[in-house]
Amino acid sequence: MTLDLYYARRFLQWFVIISGMLMTLVILIDLSEHLRRFSGDDIRFGRLLALTLLNAPATFDEFLPLIMILTTIVLFVGLARSSELVVTRAVGRSGMRALLPPVVVTLIIGALAVSTLNPIVAATTNKYKTLSETYRQSSGTATVSLGREGLWLRQGGATGPSVIHAANYRSDSDLINLFDVTILTYTQDGAPIRRTAADEAKLDGNEWVLRNAKVWPLSPGINPERSSMRYNELRLATTLTDAQIRESLDSSEGISIYELPKTVSALEQAGFSTTRFRVWFQGELARPLFLVAMVLVGASFTMRHVRMGGTGFAVLASIILGFVLYFMNNFAQILGENGQIPVALAAWAPPVASIFLTMGLLLHAEDG
Repeated sequence: MTLDLYYARRFLQWFVIISGMLMTLVILIDLSEHLRRFSGDDIRFGRLLALTLLNAPATFDEFLPLIMILTTIVLFVGLARSSELVVTRAVGRSGMRALLPPVVVTLIIGALAVSTLNPIVAATTNKYKTLSETYRQSSGTATVSLGREGLWLRQGGATGPSVIHAANYRSDSDLINLFDVTILTYTQDGAPIRRTAADEAKLDGNEWVLRNAKVWPLSPGINPERSSMRYNELRLATTLTDAQIRESLDSSEGISIYELPKTVSALEQAGFSTTRFRVWFQGELARPLFLVAMVLVGASFTMRHVRMGGTGFAVLASIILGFVLYFMNNFAQILGENGQIPVALAAWAPPVASIFLTMGLLLHAEDG
């Protein structure tokens, strides 16, 4: 028990050290990027630093598999150099048994990442988007949001921003179609000047093509209904792009894992596709297993005595294999999102297969 606690403590210490070093580097790089991005705006350094720190939890969540594999490599290379692994085997404890404490710690970290870090990332991501939108208000920033009430879009314009609401949408390979569309156009000061309603809107290049549209002017002193006009087809300029809308529609950023089931249910009732969200939800639940697979990858190449040589090659091989498994996991999720494979298979098969693969490598290294 004492030896297990020792290995668990060493693993946790290296996890904290590597996380701190990596996140410090990432925060500095992200801060410089924010300084470049907002160089033309009059924004204080403190606000840019706050934006960077708000973006840090999402970055840490994304880098967690890499941190796990680096932690395992540093731990077991250090134990091998100090001959502690040799002593562990000499007292009758196998290398597989010595790997149990890091695996248990990893499962705990993975559970905390899903239950605690995920809601934090959702909250900070939403706050980051809100502040970033506010700071770049003058540049006509465009945003997209999918909620229970339907699809909301905000776009900039030469005269002022516009808010678009659609009760439903269809995203084909060539066009994005919105249905039951309402558009409110504002001045730069935030006063409404025009309301537009249409049965359908299609994104054609840098314009919305509205079908069966009706426009009500909202200027003071004007009767909106009497001054309204109908159009069989109406074209309105937009700052939104096809790629931006598609990326936002399929994004689960800013949604907590606790809110996702209710969101999926509401979107399904509204007729929206929820395959991507269901794959993401199952992937989050399977995440602790994938982190364990990253630990096993690092251990399978580094639980060896340094006198055998080839430590540098072993470290490189473990990192390469970790990246391969990471990309295979992402590829499986993409197949699930596109409906090529079942959702559960897309989320759970890569972590389980990775664990079996690395267990085979460990058993081969231990028993030959």
